[in-house]
Amino acid sequence: MTLPVFVVSSEALAGAAVTLDGDEGRHAVVVKRLRVGEHLVLTDGRGESAECEVASVGKASLVADVLVRRSTSPAQPRLVVVQAIPKGDHAERAVDLLTEIGVDVIVPWAATRNVVTWKADRAAKSLARWRATATAAAKQSRRVWHPEVLDLHTTDDVARLVAGAAAAYVLHETAGQPIASQRPPAEGDVVLVVGPEGGITDDELTALQQAGATSVRLGVEVLRSSSAGIAAAAAILSRTPRWD
Repeated sequence: MTLPVFVVSSEALAGAAVTLDGDEGRHAVVVKRLRVGEHLVLTDGRGESAECEVASVGKASLVADVLVRRSTSPAQPRLVVVQAIPKGDHAERAVDLLTEIGVDVIVPWAATRNVVTWKADRAAKSLARWRATATAAAKQSRRVWHPEVLDLHTTDDVARLVAGAAAAYVLHETAGQPIASQRPPAEGDVVLVVGPEGGITDDELTALQQAGATSVRLGVEVLRSSSAGIAAAAAILSRTPRWD
C-alpha cells in the first residue's frame, strides 16, 4: 500500500526524529489513525522527503523516526500553466487536477473576459484557497515537489513570463496548429496559457504572440477553461522526457 504523505518544514525534516503536529499531526492521528510502528512519508514540498516510522502518538500529534532520506531533483522541463480564473468550484477543480498531473507552477490570470474577478480581500482569500488546494492535491498524488501558486498576474505579467520561457503556447480555438504537433524543449520553462470561458481577446492574443507564444488548439471540441489546461498539460508532458 502506498504510504501516506505529510508536510513538514525543511528544518524539522533535518532531524533524526520529527514531530508532526498542527493540522498535519491532527490529520495523521485523528483521520488517518496512524499508530506506533506504522510508516509514513514526510516531505518539505521542495524535493526533500523521508520514509519514517511512528515512534509515539499523542492526541493530535506524533513523533516519527527517520528511516530513509531521499532528495529529488526538480523535473525538467518545468511546466508553468497560466490559468484564467474559472467560476465557482471549477477553479479549485482546475488547480487540483493541474497539481495531480504534475504542473510545477500555477499562475492565476486576470484576463479581460474572466467571469470572476479578484479584488481586495477576495483576492487574498481566493489565492489562499488555490494554494491550499494545490498542497492537498500534491499530498494526494505523492508529490515531493509541490507546485508554486503565484500571485494574480495581469496580461503584461503573463507576457513577461512568456518572453522568458524556453517555449510558450496559448490555447485558442481558431489556431491553425494542433498542440499534438508541438515538440516542447527538454529543459527550461514551458508556459501554457489558458484563457477564460469568454475567450481571449484579440489584444491579449496579440500581446502573448508578440512575446513569443505559439497559438495552438486541442481537438475539434471546445473545452471549459477549467478542463482545457489539464488536457493541454497532459499533451505537453507526454511529449517530454518526464513521461517517457
